[in-house]
Amino acid sequence: MTAERNPRRSDCAVAGTLDIVGDRWSLLLVRDLLMAGELRYADFARAAEAIPTNTLADRLRRLEDAGIVERVPYSEHPPRFSYRLTERGRRLGPVVDAMAEWGVRHLPGTRRLGAS
Repeated sequence: MTAERNPRRSDCAVAGTLDIVGDRWSLLLVRDLLMAGELRYADFARAAEAIPTNTLADRLRRLEDAGIVERVPYSEHPPRFSYRLTERGRRLGPVVDAMAEWGVRHLPGTRRLGAS
């Protein structure tokens, strides 16, 4: 994200991180990529959380602008892309893991995805 398009609200590292991934959907997209490695747009659209397609396109673009996700072309005609995390994006893994651990401990009836 460029400073012109999305200025930081403060110099607080937590606030700055939330400016990038603190919405309702972004960390769920990161979660899915951490688990799968690489996904196509339709894969995200089928997720249980049912992200609206206009929101999905916007969040993928924002994560790409922030250097967290990269698009990889898999078809030229028509142009289609898959998505994968950059190194910067993979470094969010411990954050997602900590949130999952917290949820399992403090939100009855929740589980880690992929766990029975």
